[in-house]
Amino acid sequence: MNILISNSSPITLYEQIGTQIKSQIINGTLKPEDPLPSIRALAKEIKVSIITTKRAYEELEKEGFIKTVVGKGTFVSDASSERLKEAAMAEMESKLEDIISTAKSLGLTLEECLEIFKSIYEEV
Repeated sequence: MNILISNSSPITLYEQIGTQIKSQIINGTLKPEDPLPSIRALAKEIKVSIITTKRAYEELEKEGFIKTVVGKGTFVSDASSERLKEAAMAEMESKLEDIISTAKSLGLTLEECLEIFKSIYEEV
């Protein structure tokens, strides 16, 4: 699993871990029923405490992204694709809120923003 941690980020370590695992689930890199590394193995791999990794896994499990089976390990949840789509849309909305705040601070109108969005959308 590819997880990059930044000690200088204002985002807590467990949130960085959770966000990156969640992104890999949403974009399909991690598929339903894929096994995740044990808490201890992941902590050792990314050089953080076991407590930090445990908290990230607990949060992901609360949100329904992963499940732990006693004696077998932790796996990507077989949550419906609709749940994953909702999570991806929530993440996108959060990013758009930041972009809209920036646009308003620059004095851009809604029409200008829509034109920029449309232009970029058509290019991608």
